[in-house]
Amino acid sequence: MSPRDLTLPVVTPAIPEPERFRDPAAAVARLNELYDDACAFLTEKFSQAAIGAARPKNRFRAYYPEIRLRTSSHDPIDSRLSFGHVSGPGAYSTTITRPDLFGDYLTQQIALLMQNHGVPIWIGLSTTPIPVHFAVAGRSDITVPQEGAMPFPLRDVFDVPDLSTTHDNIVNGLGYLHADGSSPLAPFTAQRVDYSLARLAHYTATLPEHFQNHVLFTNYQFYVEEFEAVARAMLADPDSGYTSFVGPGNCEIFEAGCSIDHPAKLPQMPTYHLKRPDRSGITLVNIGVGPSNAKTATDHIAVLRPHAWLMVGHCAGLRNSQRLGDFVLAHAYLREDKVLDDDLPTWVPIPPLAEIQIALENAVAEVTELEGYELKRIMRTGTVASFDNRNWELREHTGPVQRLSQSRAIALDMESATIAANGFRFRVPYGTLLCVSDKPLHGELKLPGMASEFYTSQVARHLLIGIRAMELLREMPLERIHSRKLRSFEETAFL
Repeated sequence: MSPRDLTLPVVTPAIPEPERFRDPAAAVARLNELYDDACAFLTEKFSQAAIGAARPKNRFRAYYPEIRLRTSSHDPIDSRLSFGHVSGPGAYSTTITRPDLFGDYLTQQIALLMQNHGVPIWIGLSTTPIPVHFAVAGRSDITVPQEGAMPFPLRDVFDVPDLSTTHDNIVNGLGYLHADGSSPLAPFTAQRVDYSLARLAHYTATLPEHFQNHVLFTNYQFYVEEFEAVARAMLADPDSGYTSFVGPGNCEIFEAGCSIDHPAKLPQMPTYHLKRPDRSGITLVNIGVGPSNAKTATDHIAVLRPHAWLMVGHCAGLRNSQRLGDFVLAHAYLREDKVLDDDLPTWVPIPPLAEIQIALENAVAEVTELEGYELKRIMRTGTVASFDNRNWELREHTGPVQRLSQSRAIALDMESATIAANGFRFRVPYGTLLCVSDKPLHGELKLPGMASEFYTSQVARHLLIGIRAMELLREMPLERIHSRKLRSFEETAFL
């Protein structure tokens, strides 16, 4: 905070007293009112300041709404659920952003709290300012300029994003408490969510509103083309339940025959959404190659609290018995991607999730029409290794090969372990089904002209398997998918 900032009187909207609620829908409606009022105030003041020639004489500030809960009992709760309850007596709170986007999620989480603890919640304003960038994020007619582009320092008049309050301390299990001593109710603070919503729009060129609760990640453009073909077939089927398809640039079509206007320049991570009204559709993200991209995508998509994410991409097969086009269902990961080592140490095991594994195996069986022992002809289950060096074969590779052998790895890529590890870290159910595209240890490098008919047909079916697996997961009760394996002994109540 600058010395000049200290001299400016702070102007805020009226700050109402917190209200008590026993109706989840009414509580969420109140969150919407408080958030909309705060954003409207900041938008109005920023618009006035942007067209004025003189530096404003006041500092303008508005606050995120918050949810508060206090319990004083150790009453038993339904321990079959991995979420929806606090760990013990005490005060709990969380700041909230975009209640319009998270309305269904918030209603569900609040209802479970009331049901499990029999106490009301309180809705009011927090002491956390809303950065002006996030307050006007949904306005296409307003853009916050870079520092120095306005006739006054922006941060002297408005609150701006603050990285010191935008962190992953809650999900990383660092014993985080809010400034007032209350424990966190949710895995992310409002600032952390807003930061990721802005990053998602930038990296994917689609609005967060389009993201569905089932997310597929791929590292190969072919899957994007197949996904669009599948989406058009689904839109042509009135019984599919899918209602629209969205591509980069937020171009949305509702009928199979409509054209999609792709932007002149694709974003870093082109993203496509096959939508259903209740967000139970499927999102496909082409993350490209590398663990850094995988971490970036999952870091930000995690704030949307998806029900599952799966990696469906290409890999190197490490066994001589494998063929190009064979599938690999990961049940363990050798993490040599390094990008998450500071957030999730490599000694932390990343367990397979039974519900995900079964859904993937059943999807492979359905699409390939193979069962039981015959399924082993085209699919192996085992450890997948993820490296941070795409050309590891060009260096002295005795060490890596030995580790691959000792770990019993059957496939190698650059993204799967990162996606699974971040799923574990963020409590998002995860899984991996890869397709063997080369065998570097056996002289079959990824070169043009090496694709067999078997390989080509398998790749075409791979995406269908990922989609079918998501449909099987969608049919499961939410409490089954969100495994207790993903929760620690001191967890947030919110999913």
